[in-house]
Amino acid sequence: MSTRSSRDVLGRGLRVLGRAIRTEPRLFVIGAIGSSFFGLLVIANSYVVGAVIGHVVVPSFAKGHVGTGELALIAAAFLGISVLRVGSIFGRRLGAGFMQFRLQARYRRAVTRRYLSLPPSWHQQHATGTLLSNANSDVEAAFVPIAPLPFAVGTIVMIFAAVVALFLTDWVLALVGITLFPMLFGLNYIYSRKMSPRQIRAQQMRAKVSAVAHESFDGALVVKTMGREEDESRRFGVFVSELRDALISVGRLRGFFDPTMDALPSLGTLAVLLLGAWRLQSGALSVSELITVSFLFTVLAFPVRAIGWVVAELPRSVAGWERVAAVLAADGDLAYGSSAPAGDGPAELSFESVDFRYGDGPLVLHDVSFTVPPGKTVALVGATGSGKSTIASLAVRLVDPVDGRISVDGLALPSLSEQALASTSALVPQIPFVFDDTVRGNVTLDRPRITDDDAWAAIRLAQAERFVENLPAGIETEVGERGTSLSGGQRQRLTLARALAGHPRLLVLDDATSAVDPRVEADILAALRGGDAGASILVVAYRRATIALADEVVYLEQGKVVATGTHTSLLESVPGYADLVTAYEKAEQERVDA
Repeated sequence: MSTRSSRDVLGRGLRVLGRAIRTEPRLFVIGAIGSSFFGLLVIANSYVVGAVIGHVVVPSFAKGHVGTGELALIAAAFLGISVLRVGSIFGRRLGAGFMQFRLQARYRRAVTRRYLSLPPSWHQQHATGTLLSNANSDVEAAFVPIAPLPFAVGTIVMIFAAVVALFLTDWVLALVGITLFPMLFGLNYIYSRKMSPRQIRAQQMRAKVSAVAHESFDGALVVKTMGREEDESRRFGVFVSELRDALISVGRLRGFFDPTMDALPSLGTLAVLLLGAWRLQSGALSVSELITVSFLFTVLAFPVRAIGWVVAELPRSVAGWERVAAVLAADGDLAYGSSAPAGDGPAELSFESVDFRYGDGPLVLHDVSFTVPPGKTVALVGATGSGKSTIASLAVRLVDPVDGRISVDGLALPSLSEQALASTSALVPQIPFVFDDTVRGNVTLDRPRITDDDAWAAIRLAQAERFVENLPAGIETEVGERGTSLSGGQRQRLTLARALAGHPRLLVLDDATSAVDPRVEADILAALRGGDAGASILVVAYRRATIALADEVVYLEQGKVVATGTHTSLLESVPGYADLVTAYEKAEQERVDA
């Protein structure tokens, strides 16, 4: 962190608090009023203690007895102030607690909504663990100072009232307060400057540890099967050690700051007693006034700490908020129009001179043009890295091309509304994702327009009916996190059923049946091709049997469309295509001949 940024952390932290107050003004006012009332009661209590000792206790010692009425009056005074203080504490904590938790909930929802609105290309540039940290620990850290904030505001009110009370009581002792309070604020300012880079480093390491842990747990199968447990543990240990060191650095500074903050009011009390004794002997001060001022300094120690709590958490708050704000301000949104295709049958998909690149990299697609006619099946075929999955993503508008036009039924994809696009097309990706839910929940995704009949029809079309019926609870079976209770082929059929349940007019299959055996795959594609799905189909295909079922094949090489036609015609006229789709059979024949 630069020197300048560490110096202005107080200003940035106050801006975060200002945003929080503007977001939840009512709750802040409730907390601040309760805290201010508490502070005034602290001062009032000091006067009551001084009056009791000066006008009741000391005279009682002189007389040798104390009257019952006086004791009752003392008890009533202390009881009344205690009841009022309980009420003020309740208001302070109610306002602060509700404010903090509502802000955290609000911004967790905001971060999650932002994640869902950002395109996959943005997510691919950020580790999952870091994204989890943004939505969880960063949001929490951003609003940690909210809990003591109303108390700190009330403490400021109390300090000003205390200074006025001190001057009204004795100007010499008031000078001690005038000296003490700037020292407290100065110490807090220095502390915030020193703490800022430490807290930011700690927050960064929290995110890194979360990212590494998530990666390790997600890849547990690879780690176990490759015998990398010890190496992965050591890798994780390095980041945990760095987090430990960062937190120790925070703790060391706080260990110096906290006792110093505790000591200053105590030193002020000692100075008041020394000066007060001298003033008492000279007759400039009464016993009641000395007790009032001394008691006031004693009880100020704890409330003044509230300011320190806020300032102490500002660096962490700034670090958390800036990471959250970076997500909320992230660009890359896809702008949607308001149009919707007019038809309700299979849709036509057209690519016209489409170019695409990832970020600032080279073009991965160049001048790609082809059409998926309504109700037809078109297969994308090409070697690994030729751009097939990129075309699949472009077809459902997960990303936009850098040049060219992609349209559905003649309407450019950017002109469609988000709802129209989602209801028109569906993508079944290479890697199936299954939620920790029932089979029914995974197929319907709580979409209100999808009935049980729709779900079962989609399950049958995806050739998943038999295995679903054989599950312990049938369609109500919980499949576990990421569908761990299912095989790879079953997960693929379940995600296919999910896409079909929405009755898409365009179905994009990105090698979506690679984990099922060829016979089941043929049944699936035959059912889809038979028209029961009511959709045009764009399929990224590798198996020769799958390709042969397509009405047309688009053959790609290095991001360019080399040839289009039927499978048979391309086998005869395009050597590169013939070599690719017959490579497996040739390798098997060579093995047999050998």
